[in-house]
Amino acid sequence: MPKVTAQGKTFDCESGANLRQVLLRNGIDLYNGQANLINCRGIGSCGTCAVMVTGEVSEPNWRDRTRRSLPPHSATKNLRLSCQTKVLGDVQVTKFDGFWGQGDTAVWGSEG
Repeated sequence: MPKVTAQGKTFDCESGANLRQVLLRNGIDLYNGQANLINCRGIGSCGTCAVMVTGEVSEPNWRDRTRRSLPPHSATKNLRLSCQTKVLGDVQVTKFDGFWGQGDTAVWGSEG
């Protein structure tokens, strides 16, 4: 079983599990500010669940690539939409500041 490490917590999930669902189910504060209320609920259109992921995950799909190519995101940043990412092996997750998680300062990482 893959291990997911985020916000100082480590937990197991099934291989192929949706990263957004795994994070939320384990009490991780995935959204910044009002994005907690105003988000697309996992369909890949808003971009507020963007995180940096280190480890084995699925390749970005067209929704992930398309949304991250539009402002305020940048296709050159090493982010993924957690709602469009499948966990395939052990991963470490970092969330950045900004409404969409597009900032330069980490809000939390694998250490907390």
